[in-house]
Amino acid sequence: MQRKSNISLSPTSRYAVLGSGSWATAIVKILSYGSGSLGWYVRSQETLDHIKKYGHNPKYLSSVNIDTNKVWLTDNLDEVVERADVLIIAIPSAFMAETLKGLTTSISTKFIVSAVKGIVPESHLTIAEYFNQEHLIPFDNIGVVTGPCHAEEVALERLSYLTLACKSRENAQMLADRFECHFIKTTTTTDIYGVEYAAVLKNIYAIASGICHGLGYGDNFQAVLVSNAQRELKRFLDGTYPSKRNVDTSAYLGDLLVTCYSNFSRNRTFGSMIGKGYTVKATMAEMNMVAEGYFAASCINALNKKYLVNMPIADAVFEILYQGANPRPTIQQLVEQLK
Repeated sequence: MQRKSNISLSPTSRYAVLGSGSWATAIVKILSYGSGSLGWYVRSQETLDHIKKYGHNPKYLSSVNIDTNKVWLTDNLDEVVERADVLIIAIPSAFMAETLKGLTTSISTKFIVSAVKGIVPESHLTIAEYFNQEHLIPFDNIGVVTGPCHAEEVALERLSYLTLACKSRENAQMLADRFECHFIKTTTTTDIYGVEYAAVLKNIYAIASGICHGLGYGDNFQAVLVSNAQRELKRFLDGTYPSKRNVDTSAYLGDLLVTCYSNFSRNRTFGSMIGKGYTVKATMAEMNMVAEGYFAASCINALNKKYLVNMPIADAVFEILYQGANPRPTIQQLVEQLK
């Protein structure tokens, strides 16, 4: 199959969101402030009917009112692809491949925007890499939305910052203009690789932060842990794809901080339960949302067998989650490696 030519976004480009979780619902809220209609693919017929009837998602961010005069909803994946120019993917990475199996309409002429801070478990690919390799979408036609922005605070319209990444600065700015509203400020970057992997890694570090919290470590230690995590993140990015990126900006450091410290962070919550003695299976059963860091820990561990970057925090999380290591002595060993 021949790759399609580069797409230039415009103010008239038609947008649609795929996914119906908390972050997808938050993005629909953000984009509904813009001009033009917005598509929303909701897989569950029950959820779809509820939103159409009552104007809110019954399962996630139920306080968010959806203007169904501006947002058209469908449970037909082909329909949303046919009607939109820009597809914003907000489906958990673990369900990405399975969801898109039902697609019969080509997405080769679409601009894909990943709002997923995770890795596809089966292939160890980021979302941008997945669409590039599995669906032959050129990286020029792929964007990423990231930054320290919890869906729960979007629901409350608390001031938040998002970073839009594209290879083309012009396309990134077009996306930034579409996402900006009275409570969302935006910045742009061309570092698709860096912001995607930073978003993956910060989830692993948030699980580490949660484990330490569950074990009783205090704020003083958390500051040491997170500062070491930032250096570990930088080592991985520099060791795998060197660039002149500034990892102290909000898309990297800001996202790491909020995910490690916020009570809204599902990855921190996941880790905290592990630290308190829950098994991985019990923690997953207890939580209503996907903790992307669980899958990321395994994928990054596998990827790093090639690069051999020094990653003691990510290694400790992997050992606890996948090798049955006891959290307390594992973290005690980690403590000796931190500075």
